[in-house]
Amino acid sequence: MPGRLKAPTGRYAGKTAEERQAERRRRFLDAALRMFGDSPGYRSTTVAALSEAAGLSTRQFYEEFRTLEDVLAALHLQVNDWAEEAVLKAAADAADLPLVERAAAIFHAYAGNVTADPRRIRITFVEIIGVSPRLEQQRLQRRARWIDLIVAEAQAAAERGEAAARDYRLAATGFIGSVNGLLHDWSAGWVAATLDEVVEELVRQLLGILRPPGWSPDPTT
Repeated sequence: MPGRLKAPTGRYAGKTAEERQAERRRRFLDAALRMFGDSPGYRSTTVAALSEAAGLSTRQFYEEFRTLEDVLAALHLQVNDWAEEAVLKAAADAADLPLVERAAAIFHAYAGNVTADPRRIRITFVEIIGVSPRLEQQRLQRRARWIDLIVAEAQAAAERGEAAARDYRLAATGFIGSVNGLLHDWSAGWVAATLDEVVEELVRQLLGILRPPGWSPDPTT
């Protein structure tokens, strides 16, 4: 398809064209979360079925998106944005807490957000995999943002004398894989633990990275 159809302009039913467009987009993404994140899944969903689930027409679909892959891409970003907003708020609220309590608050916020709806986990860790080089690049870019966040928190802890001073990028890259894998497996019922126990394990792993054997706080910090 050469491009999206042109959406109508002007005010209708008390809403501007921009407001109507935002509402249509939200309805398509809400329907995609239900269908991609549960049944039938992204690969078995059609434009017609998604449009019907959203209560909209296929013409309206093509006014907002070019392909179903565009919908999945937008939904993947949205799910990550929700989790990022929760983490940044928790980090700000816990800024003055000791390292252990701050790390626990941040991980509780992340885990609570992504596991609040199992469909979010499926979008992030299952449906996005292997779709196209474009979406693989997007997935890796969003994962890099999480790595950057962990590195920034680790470096800040080191500057406060709460953690070892080192380059944390390699460790953060490995650790984010543990976070994602453990939360996915827990959500799928493959881990016999409570969510609190999962978070406690992640915090222990992170502290092991930040405070390796032999490290001790700098008394001058």
